[in-house]
Amino acid sequence: MKEEVDKAAKVISEGGVILYPTDTIWGLGCDPTNDKAIEKICAIKKRDESKSFIVLVNSEFLLNKYVHTIPEICYDLMDMAENPLTIIYPKGVSVSKKILADDGSIAIRKTSHDFCNALMQRTKSGIVSTSANISGQPFPKQFQDIDPQILKEVDYVVNLQHDQKAGTPSQILKIGLKGELKIIRK
Repeated sequence: MKEEVDKAAKVISEGGVILYPTDTIWGLGCDPTNDKAIEKICAIKKRDESKSFIVLVNSEFLLNKYVHTIPEICYDLMDMAENPLTIIYPKGVSVSKKILADDGSIAIRKTSHDFCNALMQRTKSGIVSTSANISGQPFPKQFQDIDPQILKEVDYVVNLQHDQKAGTPSQILKIGLKGELKIIRK
């Protein structure tokens, strides 16, 4: 795995886009501060650039790096979550504006996936994560379901978990500054 982490980290540090396994489904990823890389993901997915993205983190340190204020309820939600959980926080910081929603909020999932954790330790940053599909198409249930055009357009395909079925997309909750909770995706 170390070799794959090193290769993916190099591509990300050079502004590239990777195709990689996550704790949920196969994702397209890049540096969350790099506008050009984010634009490339949008082009690969044929996705409207006005849509926000999820950022994966592996620690409270990275969570605090990207979120201005973390409502107290979020810690409880993360601790109680039995399945992957993405939380939309009220105000994102230290990322490209292309990551944020129109209201300045940021979607973040704390992951414990081995490859993702190792990659974030190596890059010392979070990773953009969006499903590895053309916008509007179903997400790939396994590596073999990924559109061949996507495989051609990314800068690196991580050579791990190609034979495993993907999980399901994460639950998404939006939290307001006062702890108001809205379910976006169950």
